[in-house]
Amino acid sequence: MLDQLAPDFELPATGDTTFRLSLAKGGPLVLYFYPKDNTPGCTAEGEQLRDLSPEFRKRGCAIYGISRDSTRSHERFKAKLRFPFELLSDSEETACKRYGVIKMKNMYGKKVRGIERSTFVIDAQGIVRREWRGVKVPGHAREVLEFVRTLK
Repeated sequence: MLDQLAPDFELPATGDTTFRLSLAKGGPLVLYFYPKDNTPGCTAEGEQLRDLSPEFRKRGCAIYGISRDSTRSHERFKAKLRFPFELLSDSEETACKRYGVIKMKNMYGKKVRGIERSTFVIDAQGIVRREWRGVKVPGHAREVLEFVRTLK
């Protein structure tokens, strides 16, 4: 997927809108896939991106979070944590499948299907320039920002 055109998708988003990747032109963007609203790791990841969002904006970079939660859940999560970016609802796993982020995971000794925490940076031309899979939250948002700073 690296250095290839990012797979297009259309999903419902917070703010009662619809997001289509191919229409998100004008600058780089970050797509971050996360397992579930209001869980400790996903909350920490979103907070770190929120806190660095002014730095991303200075570089013309938009941020979008994606999980399988409903837009209603996303609206509450976004409001509670004051996220300045939209969250996309992928309840049918459309984008998740295109980006290959659905994995079998261990949860309390049980195998479950879920989203592997993953981040993709897509440049202004729609090309995937960097991907992280199996993301560990501490320091990740800063690492993504440092990469965005290298884009022309």
